[in-house]
Amino acid sequence: MEAGFLGVGNMGLPMAGKLLDGGHQLTVFDIREAAMQPLLARQARRATSPKDLADQCEIVLVSLPTLAAFRAVAFGPDGLIHGKAMKLLVSTCTVGVPFVKEIEQAMAEKGVTVVDCPISGGPPGARAGTLSVMVSGDPAAVERVKPMIALWGRTLTVAGDKPGAAQVLKLTNNILSAVSLAATAEAFVMGAKAGLDPEVMLSAVNAGSGRNSATESKFPLSVLTRSFDYGAEMHILMKDIDLAIAQGEDLGVPMWVCQAARLVFKHAMGKGAAKEDLTAIVKYVERDAGFEMPKTR
Repeated sequence: MEAGFLGVGNMGLPMAGKLLDGGHQLTVFDIREAAMQPLLARQARRATSPKDLADQCEIVLVSLPTLAAFRAVAFGPDGLIHGKAMKLLVSTCTVGVPFVKEIEQAMAEKGVTVVDCPISGGPPGARAGTLSVMVSGDPAAVERVKPMIALWGRTLTVAGDKPGAAQVLKLTNNILSAVSLAATAEAFVMGAKAGLDPEVMLSAVNAGSGRNSATESKFPLSVLTRSFDYGAEMHILMKDIDLAIAQGEDLGVPMWVCQAARLVFKHAMGKGAAKEDLTAIVKYVERDAGFEMPKTR
């Protein structure tokens, strides 16, 4: 298949690479020339703007970190919406239900179908091809793009036949991930300050009922190594936390535990952590505890 890919950063670059691995032909655009170079070196074609991409490609996939960035590339003067060839827009962005509905309506007026396709697993999952792919939208459109989006992970879950359902599923996942990360940071600092070896804790927790995505990947890869380089900045996770809590509140669901986790991240953000890796939340718990866990890997 031929497609356009917009946004080749920490997530988009390996995702676009998986499409090339699968034999698909890509035209790519990113505001950073250096970001495109690895794909151009693999015979991907270059677009000069979002509009140029949508002028060349019937199918366009988008991977961007924020709602503001997506809005700009969708509706700006050189935005996707002005393209003449695009008929199917696949959004892998986590932007919440209201914006998905907004872009679905605007694109429908131009004859473009939107497929909602957020993903989970972070940059390590994108590089390994082990992402959890969540999708919702017109069943025929979903079937058309399955040969591409299935290359990103072992699990592809159809959340519903309307864009927005996959957003709710992704926010459900991400708020659980954020709560787990905040709680794991506090628990491990507590255990280590009491004299436990972090590796001993990790082994026991991952064999027990406390295991979660933080203990299974984030701590082994980025915390116990003291590298804090999982690959996603904290403000991106904060955006997802806010969207998830807003979704819950809109539905009248109490979000007390999620609110408490949000305070942990807001505290770190207030101390200047916005551009730090999301796993750096551990450092802020350590500072308040007056204790630093040792590097064990």
